[in-house]
Amino acid sequence: MKSKILVTLAATLALTACTTTNPYTGQSQLSNTAGGGLLGAGGGAVAGALVGAAVGGDPRVGALIGAGVGGLTGAAIGNYMDQQEAELRAQLQGTGVSVTRVGQNIVLNMPSNITFATDQSTVQPAFNSTLVSVALVLKKFDKSIVDVYGHTDSEGDDTYNLSLSQRRAVSVATILANQGIDQRRFYIEGKGETSPIASNATEAGRAQNRRVEIQIAPING
Repeated sequence: MKSKILVTLAATLALTACTTTNPYTGQSQLSNTAGGGLLGAGGGAVAGALVGAAVGGDPRVGALIGAGVGGLTGAAIGNYMDQQEAELRAQLQGTGVSVTRVGQNIVLNMPSNITFATDQSTVQPAFNSTLVSVALVLKKFDKSIVDVYGHTDSEGDDTYNLSLSQRRAVSVATILANQGIDQRRFYIEGKGETSPIASNATEAGRAQNRRVEIQIAPING
């Protein structure tokens, strides 16, 4: 759990302009401004994060609840996620992004052919409006946490693929967060070629594996 807390905080800070976090190594070099901003986030959020870690839950949940964001319980969870799913499907119809419900979670699959140019980690301008549409829904349904995962195919160097997937995940999360979404909701990770959803033996399969996934889960509290 300690490692997840560190990755979550590093990824969150990577979305600010006051850090020199290295997306390849996960190491952060904070400026005084960034460090002060983190400490000034509020005692409730910090205490909540510690509670979340102590009970073995996601530290973001404790931090957000500690900061005054209410959680969901019982039947309200399913209804809340149903509404969020419906709005995401409406916003993303015809964009090439798939919306899949997995239990109470929602998974958005963004193929790299519509998000990034080959071997690049800057989101293509034409896809920005799609991410803004996603952000509008995430901002409205703020009782959820957001995992952003970057994936590649198995072609090329493993280490390079891992760094590319991390940079792509950060690029997507940055655009979302810049629409006014609480950065504490995010967990960002590059998985490189380790989580394929199709065979890497064919170009069609490799194209499916090159993607960014956004996984949305309710704040259960």
